[in-house]
Amino acid sequence: MEEPQYFTAVIGAGPAGLFAARYLSNNGARVILFNRDIKPGGLAEYGIYPDKLKMKDGLRNQFRQILASPLVDYYGNLTVCCGGNLVFSDLLDWGFQAIIVATGAQGTKWLRIPGENLPGVYHAKDIVYHYNLLPPFSQRRLVIGRKVALVGAGNVMMDLAHYLVREKKVDEVVAVVRRGPAEVKFTKKEMEYVAANLDLAALDAEFARVAPAMQAVGQDPAAAKNAFLDALPNPAPRNSETRLRFEFLASPVRILGAWTTGASALKIEDNHLALVDGNVKAQGSGVTRQIEADTVIFAIGDTVDKDFCMPITGDAYVVVPQPRFPVDGISYEAFDVDASVPMEKVFLAGWARQASTGLVGVARRDGENAARAVMQYLQTQPPMPDNENIAFKFADFLRDLHPLAVTKRWLARLEAAEQAEAHIQHVENFKFATNDEMLRAMGL
Repeated sequence: MEEPQYFTAVIGAGPAGLFAARYLSNNGARVILFNRDIKPGGLAEYGIYPDKLKMKDGLRNQFRQILASPLVDYYGNLTVCCGGNLVFSDLLDWGFQAIIVATGAQGTKWLRIPGENLPGVYHAKDIVYHYNLLPPFSQRRLVIGRKVALVGAGNVMMDLAHYLVREKKVDEVVAVVRRGPAEVKFTKKEMEYVAANLDLAALDAEFARVAPAMQAVGQDPAAAKNAFLDALPNPAPRNSETRLRFEFLASPVRILGAWTTGASALKIEDNHLALVDGNVKAQGSGVTRQIEADTVIFAIGDTVDKDFCMPITGDAYVVVPQPRFPVDGISYEAFDVDASVPMEKVFLAGWARQASTGLVGVARRDGENAARAVMQYLQTQPPMPDNENIAFKFADFLRDLHPLAVTKRWLARLEAAEQAEAHIQHVENFKFATNDEMLRAMGL
């Protein structure tokens, strides 16, 4: 193998970061990959529904192959920037020639309506990370009531419905959707998991209620309804008495309840549909009503981590508006808004660049494209001689700084320990639920 010419860092080991690392290492760069979690994978490990083992195993195999490269070093259980184990200046002092930030969208997006802090009100991440056993969410006590309002219309909302219907077996799940049924984002496959619990009479009534609003903007209620009913011929076997229903054209305006007893109802405003510049928009009518719910979960997207020491606009970190190294016309270069200059050597990838956009395949492409932008930049820089020796010295530095940083060698021990535990418990898949359990299993 040829000596690598460049010395690079990738912060974040989800799909975007991992595939960026693969592209860089395949094109002459030594890559040091940093990860906040002990395990790599990000949302591919901790966001996909637990019983989708074939999908998860396929992704884990790909990630394992990426980490097997001798040009990729991995350090998990380690945070970078703003009170973390390392800060950006540490990386620059060590001579990293380019840094890709692929930290995902770790922040939570809220509507900022009254009552969001009441007991029984959650963001989707609280639930998804809990049932996927991501520390510390895995250890949090979640109080899920009998009537749950889910705010959102995407696959994450449907994953939550899956969990509430098939695992928690609550009495009722109400999906609260701001726009109409023609604009839901979940797939037929996700709907099949809960289709057997769909209240068809309530669905008929709801479509009859919103049909005039849909027709007013040129939408076909019958076609939209068929998209819901397409899941009925092949549903997952019913295993609970949970009633699943939808409330369309409804925007939450307040959560009612008490601090001692928690949420009791979701107050919504009825919407109508309007065409604005050729696009269908939901607009409030001023008419409000209440949906009884003792748990409210928001699945309305994500935002980046505002504590990560990067300039933010909207829900993402800021990129250079006129990039020097674009890929397919897209900027991947980080921008210092205050100084109005590019952040030299720093690039963005995946949801850190554009939050809540697409699934694993989209993150993979974005990570690879960010790495292409980095390679364009690196080719304007002189190669770094002897960067293998620098990588060894950096490893010694990290061992002294943070002895519990997890390397590829320790990851292999963790995987073996979890496989052994799965065999003992006669289950297909086993995961340790806390960092302490994982560290003990690795001998750390």
